[in-house]
Amino acid sequence: MTSRDSWHEVFGHDDPYDEQVDGIETAIDTAQQGGFAVVEGACGTGKTMLALTAGIDLVRNPDSDYERVVVLTSVKQQLRQFEEDLQTINANLPADWDPVTALTLVGKADVCPYNRENAGGIDDSNVYERCESLREDTRGVTGEAGATTAQNLVSRARSQQTGLADSGSQGRAAASYLETAGEPTPYPPEMPEYDNLEYCPFYAQFLEDAPDDGDPVEAVPFDFDGMGLIDPEELVSLSVQHGTCPHSMMGAILGHAEVVVGNYYHAFDPVTTSGFTGALLDKSTFVVCDEAHMLEPRVRDLVSDAVGDKTLRDAESELTQVIQPLKFDGDKETHTTTDADLVRGELEDSEVSLSDIEATRDFFRDLREELDRRVTAHLEREHRGWKSNLHDLPDDEIPLRDPTEPQSDEISEWAQAEGYHDGVWVKAEAVGSVVARILNEAEDDEKERSAPSAGRVLGDWYRNDHEHYFREIELERTWNEKEPDTSWRRAYNARLAMQNCVPSDAIGEQLAEFGGGVLMSATLEPLDVFEEVTGLNHLESEQGRPVEDRTYGLNFPEKNRESFAVDAPKFTYDNRGAPGDETPARQVYADALRDVARSSPGNVLVGMPNYAEAEWAAESLRENSKVEKPVLLDESSADDVTEDLKAEFFGGEGKVLVTSLRGTLTEGVDYEGDKLSAAVVCGVPIINTASPRTKAVRTAYDRAFGDVPESHSGGQSGGTSGKGFEYALTVPAVRKARQALGRVIRGPEEVGVRVLVDARYARDSWDSVRKYFPEVEREEFQTVGTEMGMEMLYRGLNRFWDRHE
Repeated sequence: MTSRDSWHEVFGHDDPYDEQVDGIETAIDTAQQGGFAVVEGACGTGKTMLALTAGIDLVRNPDSDYERVVVLTSVKQQLRQFEEDLQTINANLPADWDPVTALTLVGKADVCPYNRENAGGIDDSNVYERCESLREDTRGVTGEAGATTAQNLVSRARSQQTGLADSGSQGRAAASYLETAGEPTPYPPEMPEYDNLEYCPFYAQFLEDAPDDGDPVEAVPFDFDGMGLIDPEELVSLSVQHGTCPHSMMGAILGHAEVVVGNYYHAFDPVTTSGFTGALLDKSTFVVCDEAHMLEPRVRDLVSDAVGDKTLRDAESELTQVIQPLKFDGDKETHTTTDADLVRGELEDSEVSLSDIEATRDFFRDLREELDRRVTAHLEREHRGWKSNLHDLPDDEIPLRDPTEPQSDEISEWAQAEGYHDGVWVKAEAVGSVVARILNEAEDDEKERSAPSAGRVLGDWYRNDHEHYFREIELERTWNEKEPDTSWRRAYNARLAMQNCVPSDAIGEQLAEFGGGVLMSATLEPLDVFEEVTGLNHLESEQGRPVEDRTYGLNFPEKNRESFAVDAPKFTYDNRGAPGDETPARQVYADALRDVARSSPGNVLVGMPNYAEAEWAAESLRENSKVEKPVLLDESSADDVTEDLKAEFFGGEGKVLVTSLRGTLTEGVDYEGDKLSAAVVCGVPIINTASPRTKAVRTAYDRAFGDVPESHSGGQSGGTSGKGFEYALTVPAVRKARQALGRVIRGPEEVGVRVLVDARYARDSWDSVRKYFPEVEREEFQTVGTEMGMEMLYRGLNRFWDRHE
């Protein structure tokens, strides 16, 4: 084994911080025992370099079993930080060392040459569906029984380009090379065809180069071993120069990279891990979970599931297509796409019978009718006159059981009453798979069918328990002109949804697949809560895999920051009322926002519990004559609108930006330099506790993690309370607030103010949230009373900024 300080050869800078030394050595020592380091480190700790150094040192250690580092992050900006630190590491390695081979994983939309240039009939709305279809068609015509070869398809695409280019000015304009990532490709911008069938020439080139057996890396036409980091732009550039598929190149290189940078999908999404990245998730991998405070909610979404109304409709149609040839066999007037002999042959070779398919088809049909009945009844009950106000219907949810009492759901009970027994649920997935295989063979087209996914979800619906899973109908706003104007389907996409309320088992089981690693964020405290909800505590207690905690505070000069906790009335609905109400509590908050905005010389970020309150805060600031800065309001909107707003905020003189603490502008956005001088957080951003799903999660946490004394209940009353409110609501809310505050001080030269407004931040009480801050951070916040209005806050702010003129 290499010496304890061998990591210094990997570390990308001359002098590590003390926290980095401790963190790197802790991570290495723990991982060598098959364990995990849990690191909360404030901005400036150097967590990215810490984690990469520990992992790469283990990979390069000849006595270690680690072969690669897999980095998982939920924030694109952090992905860029890992790329930058990898480049720094490679630039500073000893002269006789090979560069660290690294690859960034992105989706097809980011690397598909056609999608990047909006060519070939491909854009963001259809890139995944079109890609799969084109790949299937390309494989279909070049397979063992195919009509041509992959080389011929490539040659045809190249000759189409050349032929058009030689056919006059109009042809030359149409035949210009498709260009992307600054490189011309060998193909035209229009999708080529073979025998009236579109195919992808980039994928055809990959098929031509790929060996029949063996490692697909042999299909890579460029030498990547000495390149160091291959980012998505470089991957596309290198691939298209050789006329091959960038996404296929990504998959081919994947198993040979020492560091792979991706997102949570690549380790926790069952679909992704079963195919693309599954081979990387083993004991030879050192995993880095960045922004790990998001691990629990992100994985909950990934391991929850749903089946939509449209999917059930399409699945029913697919099953009918397979049933009809046998029902009408011998009737020459009946034309079906599926041959009766083919269906018989496939069924004989499977454990699925015609009666199984018929029963499943009837189940899907009746289930869809029951879904229709329930949605209609809900709308009649909750939204009278809804048919004349389809555009005004909100997103909604219809619980299928009391969310506070784990018990069988109403759809399961309906099915039992209708005679759909256990076997129909259990066999639905197998039926769907057989039907998809029959249709694909009959139509000679490897399409993604609806029947298998519908069957899989319904099988899980039957198998999953009712304590950890909550079932409901989700109504998502959409608009479909093809549906009747009296149907809810015109306005809604409805789904039968299963929420995995307690994903700790799923997270812990997946983490257990890795050899060890680091889980890190600027906001993980309380660490004992984090380890419970991610299943790490079970890895330690049941598998003997060590878990080591480290908390590192801000190491930038204290003189450059000031922190206040304003003892204002709690920003709860009971105190503040609705946004339009003029209450004493609202006036206190309006005054606090006014004083932070007018006293701070640059940009000010205001975080409110939700978008409705953000709108109120923005209006309050605009109406106040003492606030001379422009006030910008962030609303729930598309990414491009948010990016434009951010650019406006950063440009020119100081402004105030008001947003929701559950939006995208208070987390993962780097307000470095002079982009932000102050951040103020109003209230504790606890999500809507009245939502059935929230109630179900809270109840499930109560039952999963036991009881806690009232003094540590995070906001409940009564002698003893469950951990549900604390774990599911309070702790995540405080992390949201801390993330917003963390936008202010991003470097050693930056100066700024952090302000928390709400009594729960300012003093210890039965519902105080101060205990959820690390001690070193908690001590920095000065409590400011409101007995004399906001005078103390205003004076404190002015004193600080006077010192930094």
